[in-house]
Amino acid sequence: MITPELFDIVELIVNLPTLNQFIGNQGTIVECFDDGKYEIEFTNEDGETIAQCALSADKFIVIWQSKTKQWVTISDKINAVINNLSEDRKKEVLNFARFLYLGI
Repeated sequence: MITPELFDIVELIVNLPTLNQFIGNQGTIVECFDDGKYEIEFTNEDGETIAQCALSADKFIVIWQSKTKQWVTISDKINAVINNLSEDRKKEVLNFARFLYLGI
Protein backbone atom coordinates (compact mmCIF):
# COMPACT_ATOMS: atom_id res chain seq x y z
CA MET A 1 0.00 0.00 0.00
CA ILE A 2 1.16 3.49 -0.82
CA THR A 3 1.54 5.69 2.24
CA PRO A 4 0.02 9.12 1.60
CA GLU A 5 2.47 12.01 1.85
CA LEU A 6 2.41 15.79 1.68
CA PHE A 7 1.49 17.15 -1.79
CA ASP A 8 0.38 13.78 -3.17
CA ILE A 9 -2.69 13.94 -5.40
CA VAL A 10 -5.52 11.75 -4.16
CA GLU A 11 -8.87 10.55 -5.49
CA LEU A 12 -11.94 10.07 -3.33
CA ILE A 13 -13.37 6.57 -3.00
CA VAL A 14 -16.32 7.81 -0.92
CA ASN A 15 -18.89 10.55 -1.38
CA LEU A 16 -18.69 13.71 0.76
CA PRO A 17 -22.07 15.27 -0.08
CA THR A 18 -21.86 17.96 2.61
CA LEU A 19 -18.76 19.30 0.82
CA ASN A 20 -20.17 18.67 -2.66
CA GLN A 21 -17.29 16.25 -3.30
CA PHE A 22 -17.91 12.81 -4.73
CA ILE A 23 -16.19 9.54 -5.67
CA GLY A 24 -13.54 10.25 -8.29
CA ASN A 25 -12.93 13.87 -7.32
CA GLN A 26 -9.27 14.70 -6.91
CA GLY A 27 -7.49 16.80 -4.32
CA THR A 28 -4.07 17.44 -2.86
CA ILE A 29 -2.74 16.53 0.57
CA VAL A 30 -1.80 19.82 2.22
CA GLU A 31 -1.23 18.56 5.77
CA CYS A 32 -0.46 15.23 7.44
CA PHE A 33 -1.71 14.87 11.02
CA ASP A 34 -0.35 12.64 13.79
CA ASP A 35 -3.74 10.95 14.21
CA GLY A 36 -3.52 9.35 10.75
CA LYS A 37 -5.69 11.91 9.02
CA TYR A 38 -4.76 14.07 6.06
CA GLU A 39 -5.96 17.54 5.15
CA ILE A 40 -7.14 17.40 1.55
CA GLU A 41 -7.68 20.51 -0.56
CA PHE A 42 -10.03 20.36 -3.54
CA THR A 43 -9.76 23.11 -6.15
CA ASN A 44 -11.61 24.22 -9.26
CA GLU A 45 -10.08 24.65 -12.74
CA ASP A 46 -8.79 28.12 -11.73
CA GLY A 47 -6.92 26.72 -8.73
CA GLU A 48 -9.35 28.23 -6.23
CA THR A 49 -10.09 26.15 -3.14
CA ILE A 50 -13.65 24.84 -3.23
CA ALA A 51 -13.43 22.42 -0.29
CA GLN A 52 -10.96 21.36 2.35
CA CYS A 53 -11.30 18.64 4.96
CA ALA A 54 -9.40 16.14 7.10
CA LEU A 55 -9.84 12.54 5.95
CA SER A 56 -8.51 9.17 7.00
CA ALA A 57 -6.62 7.19 4.35
CA ASP A 58 -9.52 4.77 3.86
CA LYS A 59 -11.52 7.54 2.17
CA PHE A 60 -9.14 8.10 -0.75
CA ILE A 61 -6.38 6.56 -2.84
CA VAL A 62 -3.11 8.17 -3.89
CA ILE A 63 -2.97 8.64 -7.66
CA TRP A 64 0.19 10.78 -8.00
CA GLN A 65 3.19 10.75 -5.70
CA SER A 66 4.95 14.02 -5.02
CA LYS A 67 8.13 12.28 -3.86
CA THR A 68 8.64 10.36 -7.11
CA LYS A 69 6.81 12.84 -9.37
CA GLN A 70 5.02 9.89 -10.96
CA TRP A 71 1.46 8.72 -11.45
CA VAL A 72 0.50 5.60 -9.54
CA THR A 73 0.00 2.50 -11.71
CA ILE A 74 -3.50 1.18 -12.29
CA SER A 75 -2.55 -2.02 -10.45
CA ASP A 76 -1.55 -0.03 -7.37
CA LYS A 77 -4.79 2.00 -7.55
CA ILE A 78 -6.85 -1.18 -7.73
CA ASN A 79 -4.90 -2.69 -4.81
CA ALA A 80 -5.51 0.43 -2.74
CA VAL A 81 -9.26 0.27 -3.33
CA ILE A 82 -9.41 -3.47 -2.66
CA ASN A 83 -7.49 -3.07 0.61
CA ASN A 84 -10.36 -0.93 1.92
CA LEU A 85 -13.04 -3.55 1.18
CA SER A 86 -14.54 -6.18 3.46
CA GLU A 87 -13.54 -9.80 2.85
CA ASP A 88 -16.88 -10.51 1.18
CA ARG A 89 -16.42 -7.59 -1.21
CA LYS A 90 -12.87 -8.70 -1.95
CA LYS A 91 -14.24 -12.10 -2.98
CA GLU A 92 -16.75 -10.39 -5.26
CA VAL A 93 -13.94 -8.42 -6.90
CA LEU A 94 -11.90 -11.61 -7.36
CA ASN A 95 -14.85 -13.37 -8.98
CA PHE A 96 -15.42 -10.39 -11.27
CA ALA A 97 -11.72 -10.34 -12.22
CA ARG A 98 -11.90 -14.05 -13.04
CA PHE A 99 -14.94 -13.37 -15.20
CA LEU A 100 -13.08 -10.63 -17.08
CA TYR A 101 -9.95 -12.71 -17.47
CA LEU A 102 -11.59 -15.97 -18.46
CA GLY A 103 -14.63 -14.54 -20.19
CA ILE A 104 -16.87 -16.97 -18.33
